[in-house]
Amino acid sequence: MTALRVSGLTVTYGPVVAVNELSFAIESGETLVLLGPNGAGKTSAVEAIAGLLPKRRGAVDFLGKDISRLNASTIVRRGLALVPQWRELFRTFTVEETLVAATTAAVGRAPTPLAAVYELFPVLQERRQQKAGSLSGGEQQMLAIARALVTNPRLLLLDEPSAGLSSGITRTLIAAIRRIRQSGVAILLVEQNMEIARAVGERCCMLAAGRLAWSGSMQEAMERNEAERVYFGAHRHDDTG
Repeated sequence: MTALRVSGLTVTYGPVVAVNELSFAIESGETLVLLGPNGAGKTSAVEAIAGLLPKRRGAVDFLGKDISRLNASTIVRRGLALVPQWRELFRTFTVEETLVAATTAAVGRAPTPLAAVYELFPVLQERRQQKAGSLSGGEQQMLAIARALVTNPRLLLLDEPSAGLSSGITRTLIAAIRRIRQSGVAILLVEQNMEIARAVGERCCMLAAGRLAWSGSMQEAMERNEAERVYFGAHRHDDTG
């Protein structure tokens, strides 16, 4: 089943076009990676999909239903969860308070049991009475992902989850993302870390200046060095693939 279909998505900031006619689809249980240099429009695209930014044009279908005009809170209740790049945790909430509060977004379906997210991130169980603001950067990232998972999402949007983290924490995230995908959740991953992109991505879309520069399998992208072409400006910016 197609979890997400984006058609002709355009996002603007005044006269500046951040995302220009972007189209792609993700199947249930699939991980699609959005790649591209800084300023390519990746974060603007996922925030528009999640209802945090207005769309100038285009349509977003989630599980076969148009969510283009819905607000962010309604989209979350439909089963689409975003983990933003800067996590946006309530620093004075404990780990467990953060997770319990997030269960209220699972309207119409059972929230994911806390035991399941603690199994995925055992350190959070150890820190469950600790305030979010006192956690390390890696632990905060785990908590942000766990907070999204307790809403029992069908689609998870991860915006640069490895940013600023050590290689050891990155490997923990890779293992967690693989397990989330195996559970049938579709994942849209925004990344610049090629280690995590190669490790978890099945397909990728590469953006340059807000446009789709290339799309295809992650394996093909690596074999053809498409990432290097897009990142360093040597691509023709056609929409093939």
